Amino acid sequence: MQPEPVNLYILHGDDEQAVERFLAELKSRSQDINILRLDARSSEEDFSNAVAALPFFAEQRLVIYHQPLGRLNAEKARQRFLAVLEGLAGTTTLVLVIADSLEKRGKERVWSVLNPGHWLVKWAQGRENVSLRAFNRPDVREMTGWILEEARRQGGSFKPAAAAALAAHLGNETRIAALEIEKLLTYAAGRAVEARDVEQLTPAEGPVSIFEMVDALAEGESGKALNLTRRLLETQDAQSLFAMIVRQFRLLLQAREILDEGGESAEVAAELRQVPFVADKIAAQARRFTMDRLVAIYHRLLEVDEAAKTSQSPLETSLDLFIADLGR
Repeated sequence: MQPEPVNLYILHGDDEQAVERFLAELKSRSQDINILRLDARSSEEDFSNAVAALPFFAEQRLVIYHQPLGRLNAEKARQRFLAVLEGLAGTTTLVLVIADSLEKRGKERVWSVLNPGHWLVKWAQGRENVSLRAFNRPDVREMTGWILEEARRQGGSFKPAAAAALAAHLGNETRIAALEIEKLLTYAAGRAVEARDVEQLTPAEGPVSIFEMVDALAEGESGKALNLTRRLLETQDAQSLFAMIVRQFRLLLQAREILDEGGESAEVAAELRQVPFVADKIAAQARRFTMDRLVAIYHRLLEVDEAAKTSQSPLETSLDLFIADLGR
């Protein structure tokens, strides 16, 4: 297979499901031995060595770098980083994955990280070997159609009322929705999923329990948080629960930023597109964490995710360790 003209992908956005699907497609073209993963802990040397290495008995090597911008606040560090990108060999496909979200600026919504003025966006413009791709979660009003299409993609079908019911439960959380769709299709065993299936199998109280668990973490009650997590696992699979935990801490990070800029619950509701009573809860929880602690927690969740995906540790065990670590 001839190398593709594009060998540098910059992926950003808040639709984790769409990003994961894109990465899965890229990984399907490579053997595991030629796939290397980096994250925010990786050093400049790790990065340079990763992209310079030759593929093993193959034409291409795939390097996936999650959250590469954390070490690039200084201008000299940025220039060294860009020099590596400009020298990227044709035998390496590099993927930069950057968490991002749309925020309101005036009458427009722009990306909070990779906006048009960002140095990486400016560098990427006009380069034929670079593909800059944004992955934005669908609007809540579009989720019924998204669920119907995702069910077809997974080889099954939903009745429209069932899709609407699931959308009402989950909002526009595509990663959680994809897991719930898979569970419901398995339960339906070949027939179309109906609204009553959603009501029976998709717990409406999940987000409330997540609030309780995060409250326990904020108060340093790791034992209580661990008990709540195990109770949640009685009704949900580990992947679905983990996705909800990631979602909650992502919302808290965004809310903390809004609060630090002088905003209140009303601004949290508007920016995060949440109903007022949920926004009140998110804002209250965000006030119980410092921004530094939320960033550290989110990075720890990325580590848990990576360990589960690379079979280093069962997800249930990693969740237990994650909660125990936060309680120290």
